[in-house]
Amino acid sequence: MTELSPGMPAPEFTLPDADGRPVSLRDMRGAYLVVYFYPKDNTSACTLEARSFSEEMEEFERLNARVIGISPDPPRSHKRFAEKNNLSVHLLSDPDHEVIGAYGAWVRKKRCGREYEGVDRSTFIIDPDGKIAAVWRNVKVDGHVDEVKAKLEELAAGPAAA
Repeated sequence: MTELSPGMPAPEFTLPDADGRPVSLRDMRGAYLVVYFYPKDNTSACTLEARSFSEEMEEFERLNARVIGISPDPPRSHKRFAEKNNLSVHLLSDPDHEVIGAYGAWVRKKRCGREYEGVDRSTFIIDPDGKIAAVWRNVKVDGHVDEVKAKLEELAAGPAAA
């Protein structure tokens, strides 16, 4: 599989949200889209990440950006997770890892000497035309939302500011 990088078309997807409604990438055109992949609802780092994005939602909207979190958890889990933590990010379910894999975020991991397949915490900005504008791999949650906002500011300013 080719590693996604800025300028490449973002892989299309349609996944169910927390209410089971299908959400498609093509329906998001016209605005920036922040897509972040995370391992599991209700774990400490994933909760912190989702809360951090949710707390800055007004700022993302000001920057003409929507935020979507994708994990393998089912819609019911996403619904409970969002309600429990008062989340405003749109959570999508990818139990078969098809979209997670298409974005290169389904990887072989190692923990405590054991190897397994899992989600690499990754974030992508997709531009209004559906192209990858920025990529972060192996994301550390602390400060990440600020990095994403700064990149959106830079993108919104246009090529002259870069």
